[in-house]
Amino acid sequence: IDDEIVAYPMLEQARKLNIKRVCVHKGLPIGPVPDYNHPKDLVKAARDFPDIDFLVYHSGFKSTSSVDTVFAKTGEIPWTTEFCRMKQAQPGIKNIYMELGSTFAQLVTTHPAVCAHVLGQIIKAFGVDHVLWGTDSIWYGTPQWQIEAFRRFQIPDQLIEQHRYQPLTRQVKERIFGLNAAQVFGVDATAKRNELQQDVLGQLRLSYLEEGPEPSRKAYGWVV
Repeated sequence: IDDEIVAYPMLEQARKLNIKRVCVHKGLPIGPVPDYNHPKDLVKAARDFPDIDFLVYHSGFKSTSSVDTVFAKTGEIPWTTEFCRMKQAQPGIKNIYMELGSTFAQLVTTHPAVCAHVLGQIIKAFGVDHVLWGTDSIWYGTPQWQIEAFRRFQIPDQLIEQHRYQPLTRQVKERIFGLNAAQVFGVDATAKRNELQQDVLGQLRLSYLEEGPEPSRKAYGWVV
């Protein structure tokens, strides 16, 4: 995407059309040339187009198979660690957002320690306000299990102390779950929440809360 002949005309046209966000598949390689999926080309593009936000799908994570061969030897997460270093060398760049689709789902179930490093590194390099929730649930079915997993997930204290990672507090998770995306897309989260309370589902929820949090324990149908 940093090719001035191939990609820049598209970005310039996006600018003319007042398109503020460009989503890019980076990581989890597809296509005949895996290196095209490396996120390294985003730094120059983000610097040259500061008025466009780049949403990096999969956070530039290469693959779980690459973790097995590289992380154990070097302690680095292929592509993601390198991209984080590139961003830290360019602290003025503020228009790159790291999205977690598939990356979190795959790592939290197979490599939880690496998952902790990924979250720690991207938050440290890009900022807690530049990490976006994603599930790629089209591939995995209902995203509820991923939501529950992230609610419970914590970066171990040892890694926080050793690498100076930011703890995954409730406030941090709220930002990642949706408040960051709301900011990127110009959505007033508080106003939208108030709107939801006015619809039928919102009214039913309020009615339930007014009656008390416990279910009625009523049973319907035949009881044997």
